[in-house]
Amino acid sequence: MSKRLVIFDLDGTLLNTITDLGTATNYALQQEGLPTHPMQAYPSFVGNGVVRLLERALPESRRTADDIARLRKHFTKYYDRHGADHSEPYKGIPQLLSSLQELGVNLAVASNKYQSAVEALISRFFPDIRWAAVEGQKEGVPVKPDPSIIFEILGKCPTPKDEVLYVGDSGVDMETARRACVESVGVTWGFRPVKELREYQATHIVTLPAAILPLVTDSLTPSSSQPN
Repeated sequence: MSKRLVIFDLDGTLLNTITDLGTATNYALQQEGLPTHPMQAYPSFVGNGVVRLLERALPESRRTADDIARLRKHFTKYYDRHGADHSEPYKGIPQLLSSLQELGVNLAVASNKYQSAVEALISRFFPDIRWAAVEGQKEGVPVKPDPSIIFEILGKCPTPKDEVLYVGDSGVDMETARRACVESVGVTWGFRPVKELREYQATHIVTLPAAILPLVTDSLTPSSSQPN
């Protein structure tokens, strides 16, 4: 195999979480008497962590540190209880993870969602996967596209960078991989358009989870995994 460690983004890559994220944000906005947003607006709000999600959801005149802090308390209280109400793995993801695990590939998660929520979702939806690392947003650690989270995973699961594959659905993910100097896979089933993945120079772009498996075993080239 050419890859010994595959690192996955969570939201929009492993799990479709957009309804729960949007519902929790709308709940927080309602608690402060602020206007809410339709669910179709939320894919453009997510990707940079809860603070940026809430900032984008707020009216421009209310994007202050105090307003964001109040919203964050409401959001966290709701999301901790209801973060899995509508979320589910994308079709083919459980099978992909099982296949990679059977091959002896190390698996990890790198998410901008706060740590406790990442751990709760991973344990709920993927209880049979032996994760080498499950990393979410932590106070004092910069969020993606800063590569610190990747380096933290490599500290727990030492792997040469040319044997690492990073999988995500957004430009943030592709930029994270670029800054960490690891190969990237952009997935088209998530929250961002293919155009964004191309603009941020994804090494590979795949339309199905099963297409990731050959990349790990080195039977595809970057160009052959790109959709037309």
